[in-house]
Amino acid sequence: MQSHFIKWSVKETSPEKLIVRLTTFFQHMNKLITLVLMILSVYSCSNDQETTIPDENIGILFIGNSLTYFNDLPILVRDRVEAQGKEITVKMVAYPNYAIVDHWADGEVQQLISSKNYDYVIIQQGPSSQSEGRQMLIESGKLYSDLCEQNDAKLCYFMVWPSISNYGTFDGVIINHTDAAAMNNSILLPVGEVWKAYIDNTNNLDYYGPDGFHPSVKGSEVAAEVIVEHLFN
Repeated sequence: MQSHFIKWSVKETSPEKLIVRLTTFFQHMNKLITLVLMILSVYSCSNDQETTIPDENIGILFIGNSLTYFNDLPILVRDRVEAQGKEITVKMVAYPNYAIVDHWADGEVQQLISSKNYDYVIIQQGPSSQSEGRQMLIESGKLYSDLCEQNDAKLCYFMVWPSISNYGTFDGVIINHTDAAAMNNSILLPVGEVWKAYIDNTNNLDYYGPDGFHPSVKGSEVAAEVIVEHLFN
């Protein structure tokens, strides 16, 4: 291999030739230094990129009652998201007859939200077509919204449905959830609205389970589709 270093004898070289050879030597050295700096720059950029790659795993916290845990809605959502090639972690905190104010009083959900493990926090309670339910959605929802904002999560309202026997209150369910989500700068998941449109158009009640209130498997699957559509599509 030909060496880039130049050998000469000072005694045998005239001043003019010495200057030429020195100039050539320093040109080679400059190229070498430039190459080293370029390598170091590429290595540094590579390290920076590795440390700033975001975690692509999506975390969703479900907070609700039996309308959420019937047919394991969080798992239905997870399966649909994973089918899109995304990574997702779901957790559910749901107890019979609980409203969002009950969960807040227990204190568990505040710890979970504050863990910063969740990108979305989905809250759900009963139909809430009356004034008391509306107040809970708005006022208690504000507590959730503020805490989510402090912990880099987005609050979502899971709009549910009334029982078949109270079907006439459906408009109140839709209005109160829509208003609460807007007032608290949250995402509305209009499952109930989709249910109502289907039932009104088909006169088919197969989204309801045998008790006329809890969802059938088909009803929960529709709920999962609506949630995934509004969060990921």
